[in-house]
Amino acid sequence: MSDYSPGQRWISDGEAELGLGTILSCDKRSVTVLFGASQETRIYSAQRAPLTRVTFNSGDQVQAAEGWQMRIDDSNISDGLITYLGTDKHGQHCELPEARLADSMRFDQARDRLLTGQVDRNDWFELRFHTLHHYHRTEQSTALGLAGPKIDLIPHQLYIADEVSRRHAPRVLLADEVGLGKTIEAGLILHRLLLSGRAERALILVPDSLTHQWLVELLRRFALEVTLLDEQQSLARAGDNPFDSGQLVLASQDWLFANPHRQQQAEDCHWDLMIVDEAHHLEWSEDQADAGYACIERLSASVSGLLLLTATPEQMGQQSHFARLRLLDPDRYHSFSAFQEEERHYGEVAAAIDALTRLPGTDADDDTSADHDLIAAVVDDQDSLALLAVLTNPEGDKAQQDSARTQLREQLLDRHGTGRVMFRNSRRHVGGFPERRLNVSTLELPSAYRRELRRVARDEDHLDDLLIRTGLDHPDMLIYLDDMYRALTDEPLNTEPWWQIDPRVNWLLEKLSELNSSQDSHSKVLVIAHNPETALGLAEGLRVLGGVHAPVFHEGLSLIERDRAAAAFADEEDGCQVLVCSEIGSEGRNFQFCHHLVMFDLPLHPDQLEQRIGRLDRIGQRHTIDIHVPVFEDSPSEQLLRWYQQGLDAFGAPHGLGNELFDAFGDELAESLLDPEGMNDVIDATRTLFDSRLAQRDAGHNRLLELNACRHDRAKATIEAISELDADNALPGYLEQAMDIFGVDTRELGGGLIHLKPSGQMLDGLPGLVKGEDGFTATFSRSRALARDDIQRLSWEHPLVREVMGRILDGSMGNTALALLKHPAIPSGRLMAELIYRTYCPAPKQLHLNRFLPPTAVRVLLDASGANLTSNVSFNGLSKHLHKVKKSQARELIKHHRDSLRQLIAQSETEAERELPSIVEAAQVRMRANLDSELSRLEALARKNPAVREAELNALRSERDALDNAIEATQLRLDAIRLIVTVDENYK
Repeated sequence: MSDYSPGQRWISDGEAELGLGTILSCDKRSVTVLFGASQETRIYSAQRAPLTRVTFNSGDQVQAAEGWQMRIDDSNISDGLITYLGTDKHGQHCELPEARLADSMRFDQARDRLLTGQVDRNDWFELRFHTLHHYHRTEQSTALGLAGPKIDLIPHQLYIADEVSRRHAPRVLLADEVGLGKTIEAGLILHRLLLSGRAERALILVPDSLTHQWLVELLRRFALEVTLLDEQQSLARAGDNPFDSGQLVLASQDWLFANPHRQQQAEDCHWDLMIVDEAHHLEWSEDQADAGYACIERLSASVSGLLLLTATPEQMGQQSHFARLRLLDPDRYHSFSAFQEEERHYGEVAAAIDALTRLPGTDADDDTSADHDLIAAVVDDQDSLALLAVLTNPEGDKAQQDSARTQLREQLLDRHGTGRVMFRNSRRHVGGFPERRLNVSTLELPSAYRRELRRVARDEDHLDDLLIRTGLDHPDMLIYLDDMYRALTDEPLNTEPWWQIDPRVNWLLEKLSELNSSQDSHSKVLVIAHNPETALGLAEGLRVLGGVHAPVFHEGLSLIERDRAAAAFADEEDGCQVLVCSEIGSEGRNFQFCHHLVMFDLPLHPDQLEQRIGRLDRIGQRHTIDIHVPVFEDSPSEQLLRWYQQGLDAFGAPHGLGNELFDAFGDELAESLLDPEGMNDVIDATRTLFDSRLAQRDAGHNRLLELNACRHDRAKATIEAISELDADNALPGYLEQAMDIFGVDTRELGGGLIHLKPSGQMLDGLPGLVKGEDGFTATFSRSRALARDDIQRLSWEHPLVREVMGRILDGSMGNTALALLKHPAIPSGRLMAELIYRTYCPAPKQLHLNRFLPPTAVRVLLDASGANLTSNVSFNGLSKHLHKVKKSQARELIKHHRDSLRQLIAQSETEAERELPSIVEAAQVRMRANLDSELSRLEALARKNPAVREAELNALRSERDALDNAIEATQLRLDAIRLIVTVDENYK
């Protein structure tokens, strides 16, 4: 039994967080302890109390209950109580009875915890060391922030994300064509800025119809949980600013733009980044701006980072495009007329860049003078002229000429045009997209549909009557004849379900049977109809008439139900052949594993048509896309199909002109659905404008943007860095060890899948894991994760992995241990201390110091004599021979070796400090090589291209100086200690 006396100070072995305890009373049976800092009282058995006596020695710093501190020189013991003797911070001699030690004194640091007998398990210590090693390695990766998201490795997307996220306060327009991944680019930029500490709060404003899509994309692809804010949630936070409810806030533009009070609340908050989708809807002229544009303009003035997204940057004309650039940089884009004048020269620059590919001539007779003059006309500095001279020197070395061509091309792209603030990739430029093949089937109109269409054609008043009776809109009622049939419930002939009289249902059954019997028998078929009633009725018709089970994907389903329907469709072996979607099925979900698309009806708007095709026509699609369209002969839908085919080539390839053409001809189109002759005029006018706009789009400005939107060498290097992390074999083993220690059950499911589920002993607060719930299924494979929406991808950037690493490195878990070493070559009773130091360099998070100097481990292994064994005995090699020891025995060993431990710790500091100068020097070299070259490039660029803001240059200079000072001030601090005692091989 330990000797307890009232007033003594002890700590709880199992609840160290309670702080320093004071013995209140004791007898032969029990001991009562008050933990003043936490106001908790514990009663323990005197025989088996999990307590450790707290004693301090000469040289230790302690704190008095009144707050002052002293350095201990000596101590006295009287009646079992210790009085410490020492000096305060003023050098005055003082005494401090142990009863007056501060209750709040904590023993988180490795040295204090070990000397007070608090030891963790050896596997915790090993996990801590491995965590520090992996964190140091991954934080320096150039792929950090880009490797974790659940995305395909698409060069242009990764180039844009890498380029933009490296900048201080990035302000850019992401304007890739439809289907090229603007949302992914924005998500990647946001993810990297958050992970690197360059951003903490972001406001994401999207059209109301896209809020769900963004919510799902950010969660599933980037594991980012956002707060979806609307009026109902705002009212629930009466008295508080609702925009303070989350770090990442997603809101509808429609809601915010209509509410000045909410706009003011958004402006009152601090944001590091704002993302605005569908930015072309913001209207501005030199005379006035709409409410949406004015709101974004006010917000963007106080937000350092701004991403504007639009697939059609010049859809509303050149002035509309200028309006977007003006939001990004009002100082640079202050005059519309000056901008117009600048754009006139972009074609010359594009022509010069194309000419570079033809220099030098491939044959002695080649006349390259015209190409030389094209380039010389836009080159106006000595460096560029010197490169041109090298390139055109007929006796030049090929390697030098290739280098000169590359440098000159980069200079021209950097210094001209809006490429620094605007990124636009086109399918023509990116490549790799499949062919589209339109298959039209003309069907006979059923009598119920024909009857009403004929009456409308004969009598215009009948159309008005139908609109009133059905509650439908014009021209929707003429396009979606099954809607009209369902709405006319008072018609005596409309007694059967629409799917029994509509020949498209049997046509679809025959199409499915035809595909089943062909070489393409395993192909999936995605069917899209305009509204959920049609989708649900169609699924019922397929089941009743053909015995075909088809899941339905529509807006009335919950997120989980949609996931199940999509997963059933995606399953290659046991999944269903067909999935029936309402129009929402063409929003936010990608089905590129499928290449048969059935448009059961046609949408009225070209953008919706392209959205439907875009669910299949994406990068990664390996097959020709077959688009099957059943249309009724001599019907409005047949006329609409003609307009799509002949007027704007809508099925051939995306062109981004649909909205502009629909705005121009939508009214005439609606009026001509029952007038084939009138439709001919509409088609001719549409085609004329379509060809004209295509020619304008392919002019020099867009060509220059395409060339600048992806630097392939940079993109390749980024992909290689990501692939290196993807192939890291250390992650599965690390995660298995960590999950075991944190109390998470892992089960192999086969096929590269594992299931993670909380156990009863799981530590609280792990992302995606809640006690009592099922957990989640995950994979380390990028391709497997991409194939299924319901599977998470585990990486070094996954929130669960980041949380585990953060808890270990920021807390005391595993920072002490004691182990026994059995080895035939080492005598019993020897002592060794393994000490892990790590660099400590406090700096603002936005500096992202870790890319140059992440926490770096310095390991020191000393024997009892002080000999340094570090280089002779590796960490893993030593760990293999270590054995655990009971905590009670560990405390006795520590007590016995306390004086030796103090000496070894003091000596280890000297040994570790020898490593610090080389660590600091290497970090400074990395930082300078990175920032000095980037600053030099931008300073040269700023002299030619005003798109480089002076604020950006100043921020980069300040960042470099701050990093230099922070790295120079780096210190080492003791992170973990393991005491190792050798024993005989027969020891048990």
